Amino acid sequence: MLLAMRAQGEPLSNEVVNNMRYTAVSFIVAFVLSLAVPASAHHSHANYAQRDWVELEGTITNVHWMNPHVWIYLEVMGESGKPVVWAMEGGSIAALTEGGWQPDSVQVGDKISARCMPLKDGSSGCLLGYLTTDEHEDKEFD
Repeated sequence: MLLAMRAQGEPLSNEVVNNMRYTAVSFIVAFVLSLAVPASAHHSHANYAQRDWVELEGTITNVHWMNPHVWIYLEVMGESGKPVVWAMEGGSIAALTEGGWQPDSVQVGDKISARCMPLKDGSSGCLLGYLTTDEHEDKEFD
């Protein structure tokens, strides 16, 4: 209909122009919101007790150097005297590389110490803050 009206040289009515503006503004708002939602969802650390710190010592059993976050799995001696594996969430590859870390900085079998913020539910996981490697280098890992 719009093309037929323009082909005949008829001016567009205010209703048609307003409808086109509304559609364009709606599209722009929806597009901007779609960009913001993944970013805000990704950066929540609400599942961690961010005012508490846990200190762990153990042996690395697995390292996942991948985006969006690097993960280290650390076997520590649990309160019961049995080994427990902690899943520790680190920073992004970009942030860690910028901080001087490399994929081979920590490897399976390395003995390390870690300071991290534990999961609120009490399970064996935490958000990494600092790692101390065999070289006694205490560095931020987030």
